Amino acid sequence: MANQRLELTWIGKGEEPAVEPRILLHDLSKDYGDPNAENMLIHGDNLLALKALEQQFAGQVKCIYIDPPYNTGAAFEHYDDNLEHSIWLRLMKARLEILRTLLAPDGSIWIQIDDEEQAYLKVICDEVFGRNNFINMISVNMKNIAGASGGGEDKRLKKNCEYILAYAREYSLLPLFNGPYQYTEMSELIRQYIDEGKSWKYTTVLVDPGQKEYVGSTVDGDGNEIKVYLRKNPIILSIKQIAKRNGISEKEAYQKYGINVFQTTNAQSSIRTRIMDYRREQGITEDLLSIEYVPKTGRNKGLLYEQFYKGEKCRLFVWLRDTSEVIDGELYKKDLQGTYWDMNAWMKNVAKEGGGVDFPNGKKPEQLVRQIIEMTTTPGELVLDSFLGSGTTAAAAHKLGRTWIGIELGEHAYTHCIPRLKRVIDDEDRTGITQDVDWHGGGGYKFYELASSLIEKDKYGNPVISDKYNPMMLIAAVAKLNGYFFAPDPDVFWKQGHSQDKSYIYVTTVYLDAKTLDGLAAEVSPMEHLLICVPAFDTGLSLRYENIQVRKIPQSVLDKCEYGVNNYDLNIADIPDVDEEDCEDA
Repeated sequence: MANQRLELTWIGKGEEPAVEPRILLHDLSKDYGDPNAENMLIHGDNLLALKALEQQFAGQVKCIYIDPPYNTGAAFEHYDDNLEHSIWLRLMKARLEILRTLLAPDGSIWIQIDDEEQAYLKVICDEVFGRNNFINMISVNMKNIAGASGGGEDKRLKKNCEYILAYAREYSLLPLFNGPYQYTEMSELIRQYIDEGKSWKYTTVLVDPGQKEYVGSTVDGDGNEIKVYLRKNPIILSIKQIAKRNGISEKEAYQKYGINVFQTTNAQSSIRTRIMDYRREQGITEDLLSIEYVPKTGRNKGLLYEQFYKGEKCRLFVWLRDTSEVIDGELYKKDLQGTYWDMNAWMKNVAKEGGGVDFPNGKKPEQLVRQIIEMTTTPGELVLDSFLGSGTTAAAAHKLGRTWIGIELGEHAYTHCIPRLKRVIDDEDRTGITQDVDWHGGGGYKFYELASSLIEKDKYGNPVISDKYNPMMLIAAVAKLNGYFFAPDPDVFWKQGHSQDKSYIYVTTVYLDAKTLDGLAAEVSPMEHLLICVPAFDTGLSLRYENIQVRKIPQSVLDKCEYGVNNYDLNIADIPDVDEEDCEDA
């Protein structure tokens, strides 16, 4: 009883095969755009591809967005979305475990799902990521209820929402989100307030802050300095007064003076209380004061910040500019969105996005992915989607200046993702978020194929190295399986990969005898360690040198994982052969 814990169970849980860490083959013929681009488009089973990325990218991905098959019971053209429930749970958990490994310590993952599996997926995510790392569940309006399909005529309501489960790798390290915001044109917002009988309080303008005169300093609760200034002869007018004085409309007054519009509040804060005490202690009688200090927390953390206080009770100025933005000459009130996102307007044109890439029942609008990427990343940071589908995440990330990795199993890696991303790079895609983010083309990506399984059975049922592996691929695969980075040294033939600074691997298909080993040992310094992997070797060589270890291929890698297992796949597909002369290990 003491070892029991709350978790979701299903048939076969805990019996999953270890995932084979295959290599990725770089297909130069399918690269596009800037040859120095770091973006990666990968064709192959996403579980195996994620495992292939694990060695290099563990802890490097800032944002993951995935839109996996929903297991709805409907047969999709590009996915087998009619999986038995336990299989779906097993497939998802295996992928989520590696995705967590890839996440940066301050990264987050966003998983879109519908109500068929949402509750089960939430429990799996609690187990994989930790319930304390749960951020939010977001409801996303994906279609107008009037046109929604499914239900309404029977015992079920029409579906118009999907859900996004958001988790942090480590919640305590997660930075504040960069939005997202909803925008309302200011005059429209004021009219709404009037129509609803609400009080609109942003009606006063600090036309002139007056002459600034230093009066002295006080300190906050932690002893940090707060400089206090008197404001001599300030000019404060109402919006109505300004409109009348300048012969303009109130809307025009907001547009012209919006950054100086404010309201006052009796905010309960330790800083305000300290300023009230200081005002009384110093016998200050001026109506307007300002202070300068460096906040230790909040959105202005670490920055020199100015605040204004009015009257004996030190009513704090709250600026309209802090919650508004000028867009194309119009002033908009911006409000941080909650956990309901309305994508209905974007869904109306989603079929046209990406140059009309057709992906029925699975395509998501670029605006949705943009919102997540902009909330969680800054330009240059890494975004990953292992269910790339029609290429939406890669397209949105590319236009936003993020580095991206996209993985897609099906043929639409070629028929959907490649054409769409080429149009983005060539500035031929004017759909989606292109104009909103002022995208004008550029960049590029590298294309990779997932290699076939390293080990296969011969006609007698014995494990042997696959004949699809050339010598360089074999070295790369064996290095990866033994935890080494494939990095051949052009000057030292036996340094084909490294794990730590002085630990190397040498893989050869030639029989290793004592004379050859002694020759190698003469070149390996006592401070270096060398792992040699060979098909066969003389008896006793594995113990001949303390700093040289000899292992037999394929026995040296057989216990690492289960080879040739295809039941990872959501949809089994043959991986096309790649010209190995044009390939290099990723």
